[in-house]
Amino acid sequence: MSIKWLRIAVFSALALVSSITTSAENSAHSDKIKSAEQLYTNQPPVTPELAFPGTYAVGVATITATDPERLNTANFILNTERQLVLEVWYPAVLPEQESKLATYKNVTRLQNPFELQGEAYRDAPALSEGSFPLILLSHGFTGYRTQMFYLGEHLASHGYVVVGIDHTGSTNADIKETEDRPAGFTDTLYNRARDQQFLLDYFADQTSPVEAIVDTDRAAIIGHSMGGFGAINTIGGCYAFESEFFKQLGVPTPIAMVLPFALNSCFGGREQLDSRWKAVQLLAPWGGEASVHDIEAMATITVPSFYLAGDQDNTSGFENGIKRLHERTGSKHNYLLVFENARHNIGPHPAPKASFATDFELGHYFDPVWDTETINRVVEHMSLAFLDCHVKTDPASCAYLPTRESSEQYKGADYQFRDPWKGFKHLWASGLKFYKK
Repeated sequence: MSIKWLRIAVFSALALVSSITTSAENSAHSDKIKSAEQLYTNQPPVTPELAFPGTYAVGVATITATDPERLNTANFILNTERQLVLEVWYPAVLPEQESKLATYKNVTRLQNPFELQGEAYRDAPALSEGSFPLILLSHGFTGYRTQMFYLGEHLASHGYVVVGIDHTGSTNADIKETEDRPAGFTDTLYNRARDQQFLLDYFADQTSPVEAIVDTDRAAIIGHSMGGFGAINTIGGCYAFESEFFKQLGVPTPIAMVLPFALNSCFGGREQLDSRWKAVQLLAPWGGEASVHDIEAMATITVPSFYLAGDQDNTSGFENGIKRLHERTGSKHNYLLVFENARHNIGPHPAPKASFATDFELGHYFDPVWDTETINRVVEHMSLAFLDCHVKTDPASCAYLPTRESSEQYKGADYQFRDPWKGFKHLWASGLKFYKK
């Protein structure tokens, strides 16, 4: 049998045993939620300097982008229409009268609804002029477009257009049952990078609330976990899946033999790097321990890259996972920020009350050592430094990227101290390390 017909036969069989669920409607939340939760306290004076809000008022709008023709991962034979629900934060006209601040509704992995209070103005008019770089926020396997809403609002206040993506097929709302996970995982492997590349084109060419001000010639991706996995591919870290990987996951041998033919690709499905990508930020990216990115391709990456990790990450792995990816990345500007003793959750907002019922739910948000709000503030500070440096090419911002590996200041005797990292208050960067390759 030819490879072509083997692929058709195998994926026709795959279509019978896997399916992709659709997104839950927001109305499912309304009867169960009484008021929006405020997850954040007032920022204390010891907050890192670049974590304070910028000068722009922030608007937010929810829109849907449609790719009219995407390969259907239920069978890998037919094409299908793919819709992506997006949360878009942008510099806005400050409302003259009292205006409604946004709230963000979603569900936990066990489908418990919640609503969070934001600081952006819902559907406020975007500024009529200006040029603001495009930043994509790409969540992990089971997540949602507002999982890093704090970062979307923060970057928009400093002059960026930020787009949070619901990656259809792998959101919390899509993965309702354990049986949904195999199809969702396959969808993630194929579509994550393609969604990122598609949306860069979409905001360059299509009508949107920010079309007058978004600068798609200066673009970046911030991806958490599987969002980072996809982003590495988008900037040139080609996939190198092998059949053994899928066999170890329990995939039947005939299907496992063919999956690499469908999945192995580069540049979000394109032939070459899109030069509009100016930076990529990778929070606990998955794939290093599984060796699913081609080593030679990783070495040819040129886009400035910023890895962030907990050194106790038991999802993506650290020594043989995130650190390995960092070391293999060829970018001239290639950084790694480590939260000592932290695990995988260095991207999401703090845990909503709806997640408190089980360890499984809390495990999607909580870190046993670090306060999540502290992590978020550090991420805000370091993200702005990195993006302003490499996307806006602002030399003054580059100075906020640490020049010393250890944040430790106390020398251990006689009250002798080193200077703090730029932007951090005295003794308030403890537990962080920063590496430049």
